[in-house]
Amino acid sequence: MSSAPIEYDVIVIGGGPAGENAAAYAIAGSDRTAAIVERELVGGECSYWACIPSKALLRPGHVLASARSMPGVSAAGLDVDAVLRRRDAFVHDHDDSAQVDWAEHNRIEVLRGTGRLTGERLVEVDGQQLRARHAVVLATGTTANIPTVPGLRDALPWISRDVTNLHEVPRRVAVVGGGVVASEAATWLAALGAEVTLLVRGSALLASAEPFAGERVAAALTEAGVWVRFGTEPSAVERPAAKDTGEGWIHGGPATVRLRGPQGESEIDVDEIVVAAGRAPSTEQLGLAAVGLPDGYVTVDDHLTVRGVEGDWLYAIGDVNHRAALTHMGKYQARVCGDVIGARADGKPLDDARFVASSDHGRVPQVVFTAPEVASVGLTEAAARDAGHAVETVDLDIAVAGSSLARDDYAGHAKLVLDSATDTLLGATFVGPDVGEQLHAATIAVVGRVPLATLWHAVPAFPAVSEFWLRLLEARRG
Repeated sequence: MSSAPIEYDVIVIGGGPAGENAAAYAIAGSDRTAAIVERELVGGECSYWACIPSKALLRPGHVLASARSMPGVSAAGLDVDAVLRRRDAFVHDHDDSAQVDWAEHNRIEVLRGTGRLTGERLVEVDGQQLRARHAVVLATGTTANIPTVPGLRDALPWISRDVTNLHEVPRRVAVVGGGVVASEAATWLAALGAEVTLLVRGSALLASAEPFAGERVAAALTEAGVWVRFGTEPSAVERPAAKDTGEGWIHGGPATVRLRGPQGESEIDVDEIVVAAGRAPSTEQLGLAAVGLPDGYVTVDDHLTVRGVEGDWLYAIGDVNHRAALTHMGKYQARVCGDVIGARADGKPLDDARFVASSDHGRVPQVVFTAPEVASVGLTEAAARDAGHAVETVDLDIAVAGSSLARDDYAGHAKLVLDSATDTLLGATFVGPDVGEQLHAATIAVVGRVPLATLWHAVPAFPAVSEFWLRLLEARRG
């Protein structure tokens, strides 16, 4: 081990989008130095195994469905090989050289290896000691969780990394889970021709969303040929010929999955199992004990400073702090965190709003890229009532000139959650084709606490799908 630590002003452990942004913002406009420690690929889970490849797999199915709904347009089907090649182009065949070039261009040094805390402002990377003059940022994200089911781990099931980087489409697939990853994976697997069984332990998909969202996604998956089984989970798995064939390749021979559900015990035979049953924080090797913290998620304040560690030098951003497990929220936290580090390094006060991560609290936007899409921001009706707001709701089907022109089979629904005491928007949920593109207006209204009286003067263009905003306001007017 080197006796003299290498010094940087800022050390970021984890080179995903959040880590990249934190490093860049922390040194922007200064002569400060920064290093990113990354044991895999710079760009992280989102770029190579999550957001980017999954959306590359989902979009062709969306386009095909839209084309088939339009008279005068011929649409034969998906070319699976071409879809996978396009996906590979977006993940750069797992070559992160462009991301490394970006870091170097922005004066950020990339250190390959596993980083762990060894003391105050100290980080060890594979035997080399580093010291941060100002800050260490934890941005290590999460890993897939595999439930404790007899035989499941031995069956070498696919996790999210496999299904987003599939190289062959299994004929029969069991997807375990009912959240975003499970719902999206079931969507693209079915579009690519797989026979999909979706095993949902609970009674609904997307349980944290408005109930109508999960209902509409479940109905659409069923129409697409997916067997959605609620209240059902694996009780045991047998796969005699399991084999580690590599990421995204079918892991050996067929598997028998025994199920426990409302109708008792049953079983299904599949060619692959996809486990999408939650995530766990990637902190086991992070050395949290060296600074007095337990393993697990790392708790932070609204400056993203880690609680329980003195000195305002340790920060945690992205999934690892368990505030909002979404790439765009991790990047948002990173921008706040980087600005806070820079201000503290320059001896400036933190009394500006940009130094406070406020949008984590009841203002989080999210798009689920199923077919139909689910776009939401802020509080659901149930969450708003639990928070003690004076709640009023308005909802209706999205049926305007713009949606009819967009596609002949357009079907969508929109719901606003209002605080009647302040006449402002607390939350919104939209379900329908491409509604993710409609979400930012709602996000601005929620974050800006825009009064409903003001929204009357935000005139939607005609004939655009966004005209449904006017219909919502009219429904509330009565």
